[in-house]
Amino acid sequence: MADTSRQGPADAAARRAVKPVICYPNDSLPQPDLALYRQARAGAAKVAEVLVPPRDAACFEVPAGQFFRISSVEGAQVGDLNLWNSADLAERFYSGKTRALHGTHLTTGERMWTSLPNLRPMATIVEDTLGWYGIDAYGGSVHDVIGTRCDPYTGNLLAGSQYHHCCHSNLTRALADHTGLSLAEAEPYVHDVLNVFMCTGFTRDTGQYFMKQSPVRPGDYLEFFAEIPLLGALSACPGGDCAEQHSSDTAACYPLLVEVFAPQDGALDGWRSPARNGYDQSHGR
Repeated sequence: MADTSRQGPADAAARRAVKPVICYPNDSLPQPDLALYRQARAGAAKVAEVLVPPRDAACFEVPAGQFFRISSVEGAQVGDLNLWNSADLAERFYSGKTRALHGTHLTTGERMWTSLPNLRPMATIVEDTLGWYGIDAYGGSVHDVIGTRCDPYTGNLLAGSQYHHCCHSNLTRALADHTGLSLAEAEPYVHDVLNVFMCTGFTRDTGQYFMKQSPVRPGDYLEFFAEIPLLGALSACPGGDCAEQHSSDTAACYPLLVEVFAPQDGALDGWRSPARNGYDQSHGR
């Protein structure tokens, strides 16, 4: 029997020509006061730092109203970032809704949102030294919320491997070490990430997720304002700059630096941590 699945109907061209509609127009989202944040950041003092080793992960904490910066310090390196409400690990970064609200890649003025039923801003990007990159000729851009994180389960599925320093395992170990949870208890809290510095997109012909060499260089950074009290975990991906591989002991890998900055007293007068989402949770009952 002939395959007619790709021949299409007589009105195929007309169907394809229908204009797209943005699913979630974001003009009504509460806007961050970047001027206030930058004013507060200008007088802030560094209060903590964590150096994340290559092919490993580390945790850090940021009180609400403080800033944290992720920096490339030795060589081109991408990182996988998880964030939780430090008082409630069930409230965590929701990459899918963040993608739906802001797009596939994040930059200055855009936010990381928390999981349902909370759905509120948890961190706002206030500075991005790779903001100049934009979208390249391949459709690639940096800081994506489309990749899930390299993990040992997919590695085993595709290659039969038992690789333990992928970002999922790195984040699991770091969270377990920081909280005192067992690995089995910690793993369910590890979630889809913000791929910091990673350059990614989708191929136009097959729609497949691709990566390419990151444009990050030592001195580049991505800086955030903590809208709620945060526990973060950052993995220095075993793919290095992800030019060729993302779970590998052969790629050149480098540490990533996380720094936390506290504003001076009174610098954020008028700011309030976002309330949890106002939906009444009745679900029609």
